[in-house]
Amino acid sequence: MSDISTGGPGVHLLSRSRLLGGASTAVLAGATALAFATGRTKLFGIAWIAFASMTVAGWVGARTVGANPRALVWGYGLAAGAMITSAAVFLLPQAMGQHPAFGGFGVALGLLVGYGAHTLGHRLSHMDLPLDRSLAELTAHAVSAGAIIGIIYGNMPELGLLLGLSIVSHKGPAGYAAVNRFAGRGGDWTAILLPAAGVGVAAIASSFLSLPASGAIRGVVFGFATGVFLHVAMDFLPECEIGSEVHDSLSHGGDAHALLDRLRVHAVASTALGAVAVFLGWTVVA
Repeated sequence: MSDISTGGPGVHLLSRSRLLGGASTAVLAGATALAFATGRTKLFGIAWIAFASMTVAGWVGARTVGANPRALVWGYGLAAGAMITSAAVFLLPQAMGQHPAFGGFGVALGLLVGYGAHTLGHRLSHMDLPLDRSLAELTAHAVSAGAIIGIIYGNMPELGLLLGLSIVSHKGPAGYAAVNRFAGRGGDWTAILLPAAGVGVAAIASSFLSLPASGAIRGVVFGFATGVFLHVAMDFLPECEIGSEVHDSLSHGGDAHALLDRLRVHAVASTALGAVAVFLGWTVVA
């Protein structure tokens, strides 16, 4: 019998996950009510779409433990293609338009900080956290991504909704993968509600920050946002290599090399389709 059925530590973990999920959802509801009341309707939509995509994907991930890795490849690939294209088309011109040199330095800073945070984040695996490590990392990333989205839309409200939706497109695959691993270890899928709500709460809170009029400062900020999102997008590019997350999701039967070779085709096709989807969306709203 598991801990959950016998009233052991599993019950405490289950109730804690549901408590955190319920509380974070309530905070999101309050934050989005404020956003709607102050005319931040785009952030209202982005917050709830990110929340819904992560929640639904997490629910599916909990019920498909050990499922076909093709779904993981396509989820990651579509999100990565959409994010790379969106960052290049919507964010990079904004950064360079503020200040060509400082915008470029901001991009470099964002890429390096993103890499550093991701690499040093591995230290979380050695800490005794009240939350699953993968979900803790996902929550930290969701809050930071939401904060950047809020700063961007708070200072440039004329930006279209397509940018925000493309940026949060990776939340679904991220939620699916995190809960799939968490549920495989006996965790409860409702823990995903914490990072799912974190995107919108952080975005709405940071949208009230006004950047200085200085082109250099705004160039660094927008360049930094571009670099961070490019790093995240590239991190989501499906890796069909031995030892990768995709490889770990394969069943033990069959030739792993042959399976990974076939999945590489899906990886390329999915990233291309994600990029094309953003292009088609842009042609509709442009």
